[in-house]
Amino acid sequence: MATITKFRPRALVRASGGPRYAVALVVDALGTGLLRPFLLLYGVTVLRLSAPDTGIAMTVGIVVGLVCMPAVGRWLDRGARSTVVAASMLVRALGVALLLATPAGHVWLFATAALFLGIGNQAWPAAHAALVATVAHGRERDVALAAGRALRNAGLGAGALVATACLAGGTAALQALAAVTGLAYLAAAALAWSVHLRAHPAAAPAKDRDEGPAPRMRTLLAANVVYAFCLNVPEIALPLVLVTQLHASPVWSAAIFVANTVLVVTLQVPVTVLMSRFSRRTVLALAGVVLTASYLGFLAATSLGHGWGAPAVATVSVVCTIGEIIYAGSATALVTALAPAHVLGRALSRFELSTGFGLAVSPAVITTLAPHGPSALWGGLAAATLLSASAVATEKDQGTRPHTFA
Repeated sequence: MATITKFRPRALVRASGGPRYAVALVVDALGTGLLRPFLLLYGVTVLRLSAPDTGIAMTVGIVVGLVCMPAVGRWLDRGARSTVVAASMLVRALGVALLLATPAGHVWLFATAALFLGIGNQAWPAAHAALVATVAHGRERDVALAAGRALRNAGLGAGALVATACLAGGTAALQALAAVTGLAYLAAAALAWSVHLRAHPAAAPAKDRDEGPAPRMRTLLAANVVYAFCLNVPEIALPLVLVTQLHASPVWSAAIFVANTVLVVTLQVPVTVLMSRFSRRTVLALAGVVLTASYLGFLAATSLGHGWGAPAVATVSVVCTIGEIIYAGSATALVTALAPAHVLGRALSRFELSTGFGLAVSPAVITTLAPHGPSALWGGLAAATLLSASAVATEKDQGTRPHTFA
């Protein structure tokens, strides 16, 4: 099993798609950070929609956007790489254009804009992972995927900070931020397309190829739905608990979110390198154990009540972020290791479908469990995550490439 002990920034950029592609990722992330955290606010303040209508339109856009994933997978399996990445950015640019053209009070046009944004947001991760898997191999690919996530989180955070500073300008500022976002998507699409990277899909008959059949990964995909809940814990679960149950200042929620972003940016690559000494499946199971421990930690922290509860939750959130980092550094990498090259796109699209489904349902699950008390919320998440980790650890790989260590 190959183990990475160090990495060179130049080699990492090359393994991630090259300098132009890295710039495209940064520009895309900056544009996304300018608008995505404030899309609900745009619907309410600029378009004068009700908060429930805006929220429903955004949710429908995300869920319906998942329907495009099978088509994205087939496109990738025909060899497309940078073209699919660019297309995901162009679709979002179209969504922003529709957003800017939507008159006040027109919820269906806003929903259509949210749909295009959702399609782009859902398609991008699978397309990006397929591109990196084509350029890099083995554990170098794992680190390149981790570097892409760190770079994207840095861009998202920087974009959100700039947008926050501009919000004092009111509705005009939100419209300007949306316009800049659209331009950023167009620039990023042009940069990504200019890479001109394609894979060479196997054109030979199946009997002449050494790739095995597409792995079903049913257990892995089901477990991933539960794992994906951790991505919404800092944004949804913790603010909800801190404000409604512990009656803490919203500053705690903001501090936890910032700390989460900083930790992901700084630790995603080093932790992935450190974990390369173990199999990807073992690391993914470990991520579930760490997340389970953090959920139990939140259960204990909330029992402290007002006063010590908020600092304790903030402390435990670091453990949760470490679990998120381990999960993100191993899950996609495991899928790319399990899937034969000729079905890599479909495997990644199914994985992204499971992630998107987990992200879509987690807000409803979290907000439904929270009113029933900390034991229902954190105990339920801990039990489900530990069960998922056990399933991941015991699942046998089917159809893996014989030379690949998962």
